[in-house]
Amino acid sequence: MTMIAVNYPEGRISLEQRRILAETLTDAVLVPEIGQFCPPAREGFQVRFSEFSTEHMGIGRKLVVDTPERDIILINILVMDGDWRNEVRKEVIQNILSNLTQALDMKEPSPGWWVSFQVIDEGSWGSRGGVLSILDLLDSGVFTKEKAESIRQNFS
Repeated sequence: MTMIAVNYPEGRISLEQRRILAETLTDAVLVPEIGQFCPPAREGFQVRFSEFSTEHMGIGRKLVVDTPERDIILINILVMDGDWRNEVRKEVIQNILSNLTQALDMKEPSPGWWVSFQVIDEGSWGSRGGVLSILDLLDSGVFTKEKAESIRQNFS
C-alpha cells in the first residue's frame, strides 16, 4: 500500500510521460519495499499526478509565474511501516529522481525537484473497510524471505 503524489506546473509533464512515470515510479519504490520485482504487487500502489497553475506554486519566495525558468516538481511518497532503514529510503529517492530524469528526457535532475518520503505508522493505514497491517501482507508471496524477516524484526 503505497501512494506517490507528483505535483508540477501545468503542462510540465505530458500524458505520455505520465504513462511512463506511473509505471517507473511505482517500480522505483516497489523493488526496495518488497525486495524483488513482482508485477502483481503493483496493484498495491497508487500514483497521483496533480497539475497546478504557476500562479499557485512558489519557490525561493517567488511565484513560479514570475520565475518561468525554474523547473519545480514535488514528489511525496507514503508507505506502510516496514523495512525503511535510511539506505532503503535513499535507494527509493535516488530511483525516483533517476526515473523522473529519464522520463522527462533530462540530463540530470533539476535542483527544483524535491522528493519527500513518509512512513505511515503501523495501525494508521486503512483500506478494504478496515485497518491494514504490513504484517498481514508478509505471507502473500510478494516479499522476499529476507525482506519479510527484516520487516518482522522491525516490529519485535
